[in-house]
Amino acid sequence: MQKLIIFSTIGAILLITCFFVLNQNKEKLIIFHAGSLTKPFDDLEKEFEKRNNIDVKREIAGSIATIRKITELGKKADIIASADYTLIEDMMYSEYANFCIKFAKNKIVIAYTNKSAYKDEINEKNWYEILKRDGIRFGFSNPNDDPCGYRSLMVIQLAEIYYKNDKIFDELIEKNSGIKSMERNGKFIIEVPPTAELNINTDKIAMRSAEIDLMATLETGDIDYLFIYRSVAYQHRYSGVYFIELPEEIDLSNPSFVDVYSKVVVNFSTGKIIEAKPIIYGITIPLNAQNKDNAINFLILLLNETGQKIFEENGQIPIVPAICDNIENLPIQLRKYVVEK
Repeated sequence: MQKLIIFSTIGAILLITCFFVLNQNKEKLIIFHAGSLTKPFDDLEKEFEKRNNIDVKREIAGSIATIRKITELGKKADIIASADYTLIEDMMYSEYANFCIKFAKNKIVIAYTNKSAYKDEINEKNWYEILKRDGIRFGFSNPNDDPCGYRSLMVIQLAEIYYKNDKIFDELIEKNSGIKSMERNGKFIIEVPPTAELNINTDKIAMRSAEIDLMATLETGDIDYLFIYRSVAYQHRYSGVYFIELPEEIDLSNPSFVDVYSKVVVNFSTGKIIEAKPIIYGITIPLNAQNKDNAINFLILLLNETGQKIFEENGQIPIVPAICDNIENLPIQLRKYVVEK
């Protein structure tokens, strides 16, 4: 009996050792990406691992925080995917990356649930009046970390132009934070202080680093409304999340209104300046990627018909064909999936 126990123990140890060794030898793919890409990338990862014996590791954060992992913290990844393609160009060129593929679109909506006060009253014409009411709490992500955060501010400022009401930004943002806006030479300039100096009135506004971190807060009823990407709200429709779509003149979705959007600019304490523009996602393979071949194969999946279908099923519009700058730096295997512009 004692020998049987010993042999069983040895067998178990050998099995565990073999599993560990095999797992250690398994090829890897490391992806850092924006929070709003979580669900489509979940689906892409499952499809990719089904087709390849590769261990996919993903880290999720706001797009600015995601890129800073590479440029400031010295971390390494094989793919970087940002909710704002310009961040790759501005923060990673040319030391950390030398091409960017624009692969998907989105828009800002206002999400709510059956627990939200005035849910039966709010619409695309009166939302800013509802949000300023006493007792209403709304959320958006930290503009210093996440594009959805600074885009939410852009939408609120654009609303002043569209609704011809110069009090909307003042009443929703300036009265409840250290974020200020001023008009200068025909442009509205939003000044965003460092995170430690945002001075958010938490009775009115909820803020987290990434927009997806606020979804649970909305679903529990801790906040009434949330500025969020349409795709994310759509993905939560079966858990009781609804949303109102905003006019295209302010929701950052339509290239036809690029001249209107560009009237709003966000200035950061770092000196970085971002002009409002249509929402377009970008993706790249960093120059120091350690698993470049695996990254190329993942991007092929993302850019082909399978990837396009996954994005459509998750309520996000793929750009077909995808658009790439610096196409001469793009791996040759990917060139048939993009056009240069």
